[in-house]
Amino acid sequence: MNLWLMRAFLLVVVVVSVFFISPFGEDNRIMALVSGAVFGVLVILAEFRIIKFEIKSMLGASVGVLIGAAGANMISLVVSRMSVDPKAATVTHVLVLIVMVYLGLVCGAYGGNRIKWTPSSGIFSEDSIRKTSKILDTSVIIDGRVADICKTGFLEGALVVPHFVLRELQQIADSADSAKRNRGRRGLDVLEKIKSSQGVMVKIIEKDYPDVKEVDLKLIELAKETNGKIVTNDFNLNKVAQLRGVDALNINELANSLKPVVLPGETMRVFILKEGKEYNQGVAYLDDGTMVVVDNARRMIGKTIITQVTSVLQTTAGKMIFGRFPDESEAQNSAPQAPRTDRRYFDRRAAAPEPVDIEGEHP
Repeated sequence: MNLWLMRAFLLVVVVVSVFFISPFGEDNRIMALVSGAVFGVLVILAEFRIIKFEIKSMLGASVGVLIGAAGANMISLVVSRMSVDPKAATVTHVLVLIVMVYLGLVCGAYGGNRIKWTPSSGIFSEDSIRKTSKILDTSVIIDGRVADICKTGFLEGALVVPHFVLRELQQIADSADSAKRNRGRRGLDVLEKIKSSQGVMVKIIEKDYPDVKEVDLKLIELAKETNGKIVTNDFNLNKVAQLRGVDALNINELANSLKPVVLPGETMRVFILKEGKEYNQGVAYLDDGTMVVVDNARRMIGKTIITQVTSVLQTTAGKMIFGRFPDESEAQNSAPQAPRTDRRYFDRRAAAPEPVDIEGEHP
């Protein structure tokens, strides 16, 4: 909104200045007024195009304009020393200046875009900022794990929060549903936590796409324009972004990749929390939320057991571990024989004759 006010102020200043200067004479103030308005509109349209340029193209175009102007000046010096009609010389100077500046502008813009600017060369690359910028999705802000990741320093570059994402968070926080309201307020608290983290730069941009209604598609358009990456935990947004050629960082995939590797045959200690879907199954959960399904563990609900891993299943939703607990018959067969402690057993051992050798001597 402030940017549009500045543009309107620029247009008014240009129109009023041209109107009072009256370059076409006192009798042609209407022409001056129209010319000032057209000039101001052209400047604003040029601004719309310039903000989409990369810094490399702008630097190259500036250098190209300077070189083109210098070349036009040299050509004009040569033309001025020739015996040419003054009017023709003036027209020639103007045409040469326009052509050389235009060629320098075009060549510099295209040439600068091909040069690999790096921060080590002393020039701060806008492209490096865009490639390291991470655009936060509404779901990943509400999730909250991104704040812990930022605290560890694994996310580099600027964290971009579009204004339409903030608007969606505010709508969720103002919802009549208490669950949605709590989720929205949690998202706002997570944003405040991220902003207070050291070494993390959060940038809120006013960019919006009125023609696009869905927030997910707006995020994709913004990522395309800024060449950034979307940080999300939405599986569908992740797939759509990949189809659109946009890089997406899925927090769930990161969490799954960081889970400890469990191989079949290993044993683990788990707490059986509830009954499984299949017959005689028990379900447990690891500290990271991984589900462990244990066969023959229904009778052990509410107890901590040691199970042997039989298989591991990796899905898009996460990792599942399958284990097996011995049933009652296997447990009895595998249990060691306890020593006899009943009184009759020891009485029979005491009454039994002691063994003797062949010669009648005690061993």
